[in-house]
Amino acid sequence: MATEKRARLDASGRRVAVVASRFNEVVTRRLVEGAVESLRAHGVADADIAVYWVAGAFEVPQLAAQVAREKHADGVVWAGAIIRGETDHYDVLSRTVTQAIESTALQSGVPMTLAVLTTDTLEQAIDRAGGKHGNAGWNAAVALVELMSQFRS
Repeated sequence: MATEKRARLDASGRRVAVVASRFNEVVTRRLVEGAVESLRAHGVADADIAVYWVAGAFEVPQLAAQVAREKHADGVVWAGAIIRGETDHYDVLSRTVTQAIESTALQSGVPMTLAVLTTDTLEQAIDRAGGKHGNAGWNAAVALVELMSQFRS
């Protein structure tokens, strides 16, 4: 029989950074609040949670990489909202940010999770940032707690 390795959902003593975009702040603020509430619920002390704000989703990977390089956190939640507009900016940005989390996490060895919403409308984003579809910030923080636990074991 295979051995299962299940993570403990306890991040006591861990330091976590939340790097968030100010662009679409009506959404991203809710994502950050969800992430912070989730981290607290899973044992992370307020003193061990640092929230960093950057201008937009494109800047999130840059600061997340710096936080990882400088060992300021044991894990990082990325938060942002990319909402489709009238140009192809949405497609370029959403692809770039998604690829950046993968490469940044793999290169740094620091657990990272994504709460960057990519939606067609503001309403859809709000629904996923504490609205009728839950809070992607909360979910990303839970995933981070689990991932940090697996990294530790």
